[in-house]
Parts: sequence; structure tokens; C-alpha cells
Amino acid sequence: MIPLPICSQLPLAIELPPLLAALARVPGTAWQHHFNTGYYDGDWSGVALVAAEDAHLPLAPGLGAPRRTDWWQGEAAWEDLLGRFGESVRSARLLRLGAGARIHEHRDYDLGQPGADLRLHVPLLSPPEVEFLVEGLRVPMQPGQCWFIDLSRPHRVDNHGTSERVHLVLDCRPDDWLLKLVAQGLPGTPALLPGHAIAAFERFRLLVASDAGLARQLQALSEPEAFIRATVELGAAAGLVFSESEVKGAMRRGKQAWSDQWRV
Repeated sequence: MIPLPICSQLPLAIELPPLLAALARVPGTAWQHHFNTGYYDGDWSGVALVAAEDAHLPLAPGLGAPRRTDWWQGEAAWEDLLGRFGESVRSARLLRLGAGARIHEHRDYDLGQPGADLRLHVPLLSPPEVEFLVEGLRVPMQPGQCWFIDLSRPHRVDNHGTSERVHLVLDCRPDDWLLKLVAQGLPGTPALLPGHAIAAFERFRLLVASDAGLARQLQALSEPEAFIRATVELGAAAGLVFSESEVKGAMRRGKQAWSDQWRV
């Protein structure tokens, strides 16, 4: 089996203006709230273009044959783009993250199974303030590009901007053509860099390690939620802005030992 990277920008030319025009014609009533309500704050909603025939909720996965929904038939932009991937497309969704919304860190474990679908993102609207982080690294996706992302790894999304982010998200069978495309990637694909919030949290962690007084303040907190809130507040007081989700995510990534060090 071809080893796959954390993410890869695919060498595909995508014409963005027709897609944006088609997006503008999506009726407001077509958008459905994402079913994983505990995974996000704010507006995370979507529209299914292709879904499993046995999907039990809008935007939910299923095991049945892929079925194209009726409302978008005749939109050449969607037809042309999906046609690039042929019969490999098992799911296609427009996913919208509203201004100020966030998707908490989680893992899509089903995508890490042998023979699992490959998840592709085509950004349509993506303000520069949006951070898509995989294992703490920012994926530098831009509108009109196509990226594979291994979302069986810990990932999160924050929209710090004042406008919505919309991606077309495809789940595709891992056929030989697509596997080679993902493994090859686009020459000159930008490197992944630490996200702003993650970098701020890491700087705060180093600050605590060097400041005995700050460490004592955290040591006095035995209740986890109080410890997390205090970490965020003390970070902000030091000019290092990050959220409770960043702290919880760091703890889930195996840094529980760090929090225990200061919460004797």
C-alpha cells in the first residue's frame, strides 16, 4: 500500500468562479446543521450533494450506495468537478463554518481504517483568519485548491474571521489513480506550520516552567476545569491568547503530565 502523508495538495487545476457562482445559487433552506452538535461552537452546517442512501441524518455517513441529491442536478460546476473523480465519489458535502465558529479537536477514526475513504477538501470561501490544524500544524489551504487531509489524526478548525468559510468536502474510494495523486502531491506544496493558538500555548507552557510564582498559582488548582480556565486567563494576562479547547487538546495529545506537574 502507498504510504500517505498527513496532507497533500493535489496537482489539479480547479476553476473557482463557476463554483462560487453555483454556491451563490444554493437556497438558504438547503443548509442543515451538522449532526455532531457536541463537536463545535457557532454555525457548522452543510448541504449534501452526494450521500449514502442509508444515511440516517443529513450530512451523516452511511454504508449504502452513494446517491446524488436532486436539488443541484443541472449545476454544471458541481457536475464538472465531481466528474473529475468519477465513480470514486462516495460522499460530497458543502460544509460552512460561520464567522467566529470553531470545530473542536477530534479524530475521524473511520478514515484511518485499512481501505478507508480518502477525504478531500476544496476550499471555496476561506478567509485568511481561518486556521485548519492537524496535529497542531496549520494546513495552508487556499480557495480553488484541492487537498487530501488525514483526518484520522487529531484536528480542529477555528474561524477567527468575520465571514464564513465554505469547503466542498469529498470522500472518495482509494483507487490507484487517487492514491498516486495524493502520494505525489503538487511540487512546491507549502510546508505546514504551527497554528497561532498552538504556538501561544507552547510559549505559555515554557513560561510556566520558568516562573515559580506562576507554577504555584496553577499548583493550587486541583479541579481540572478550574485549572483549564486559569491557564487561559493567565495566558491572556501574559499576552498569549489561546482557548480552553487548545488546553484540552494538548492534554488529550498526551500532555496530561504537564498539567499534573503543576496541579500536584
